[in-house]
Amino acid sequence: MKLGVPKEIHAGENRVATTPEVAEKLIKLGFSVAVEAGAGDKANFSDDAYREAGVEVLPDAESLWSASDIVLKVRAPETHPEMAVDEVDRLREGQCLIGFIWPGQNPELMERMAGKKATVLAMDSVPRISRAQKLDALSSMANIAGYRAVIEAAHHFGRFFTGQITAAGKVPPAKVFVIGAGVAGLAAVGTASGLGAIVRASDTRPEVKDQVKSMGAEFIGVDYEEQGTGVGGYAKIMSEGYQKAQKEMFARQAMDVDIIITTALVPGKPAPKLITTGMVESMKPGSVIVDLASEQGGNCELTVPGEVVIRHGVTLIGYTDLPSRLARQSSQLYATNLLRLMEELSPQKDGTLNVNMDDEVIRGATVIKDGAITWPPPPPKIAAVPAPAIAVAAAPVTAVSKKERFTLPAVVKTGLLLGISALAFYGLGSAAPAAFMAHFTVFVLACFVGYMVIWNVTPALHTPLMSVTNAISSIIAIGALIQVSSPGIVLTILAGLALVLTTVNMFGGFWVTQRMLRMFRK
Repeated sequence: MKLGVPKEIHAGENRVATTPEVAEKLIKLGFSVAVEAGAGDKANFSDDAYREAGVEVLPDAESLWSASDIVLKVRAPETHPEMAVDEVDRLREGQCLIGFIWPGQNPELMERMAGKKATVLAMDSVPRISRAQKLDALSSMANIAGYRAVIEAAHHFGRFFTGQITAAGKVPPAKVFVIGAGVAGLAAVGTASGLGAIVRASDTRPEVKDQVKSMGAEFIGVDYEEQGTGVGGYAKIMSEGYQKAQKEMFARQAMDVDIIITTALVPGKPAPKLITTGMVESMKPGSVIVDLASEQGGNCELTVPGEVVIRHGVTLIGYTDLPSRLARQSSQLYATNLLRLMEELSPQKDGTLNVNMDDEVIRGATVIKDGAITWPPPPPKIAAVPAPAIAVAAAPVTAVSKKERFTLPAVVKTGLLLGISALAFYGLGSAAPAAFMAHFTVFVLACFVGYMVIWNVTPALHTPLMSVTNAISSIIAIGALIQVSSPGIVLTILAGLALVLTTVNMFGGFWVTQRMLRMFRK
């Protein structure tokens, strides 16, 4: 089967659905690959680079769509702005289309594609489960968008992010507030922290608090008890009480910070309005708001999708093409996501397509199958929050069993256990030699001290701790040194081997420890 990659016709779209590097791997899966001439120019992938990878370069979109069994795109089909040709009209029966479709926001487009009796897979509908992470294009693009949002904010801010003390005066660090700590939000937090800003972040999901802190930012919670975790790791719509408390917190932050980056979205819903006109008015002149949800309406009331505007002295950035502004990088990541999907669709690596609707990942991504709309898919077989246990009314007990009648209280059980343990140690101490008791006491104290030391180590450092413990355990090399001069060739050989192995273990353990610790340093 032939994979076709047309040139994206959406205004300002610079990405391409596959790259020469990924195309080689698609060919190894048994597919033949064709691209439209100039499809990768805006992402700095020339036609010659595709030809060197074994890709056929076709002269125009019409020839590519007609020759392809599977069409890989970035954006959903739309009408060409100059030629007035609709890409949906180029779909034919039995053809497969893969790209960002947004079926919830485009019901009319779904009906038109279904009328073509084609099969359509939406990269934005890939279920967010562990097995599907390798083809999670939303996360790949969100990561780039979060990074680029900080770069755009820095460009319009006109000041250092990091604080400096110079001969000309003191420059305070910029204060950045990130709303939403998903993939894009965490990428923004990491980038802003790396540039030296004071970073704060907020999210309705309490489980991201540790992730925010691990990236050097402060987590700002809402003084309201409510869980905001939805299905598949997304946030859910919160109650009116929570939203009121949340906006009060946002209003306080808006008056204090210099830059706000908003990333809040609920799947299938318009972007929630979190930053009001009053909050924008309260911000300091020269402040910046980057609205990553602008394509879905924006989190700020004053955002203009696709444009940069200044309102009340505050710059509002509403770009809808942030991943496209890093076209080469985003194309490579998106192409890799498509490659992983094609591996799932062609498990035999024979170049044939198998849309297995019994596979949870493929079923979730498939929005149209042979002309039949299959969206929305059934919910994933996971629960973001464990379901509460259902209380079952117990039948009234009319008689107390003999076992229950003589059950001892927990305090009495603990006392008996301690008493029996004390008697056992007393008996051991009275019968064992003095040398044994001295070693036994050291052993017990070592266990206690070791337990307390390990228990109080930060979880993030457990792996470095294990490696250095492994190195320290090589103290057994002392025993090998003692035995290496023993009489007998067998003992000498064994002691020599022990020395070699423990030396490798010792130096390797410390080397791995230092390498891991460098990961935690800026």
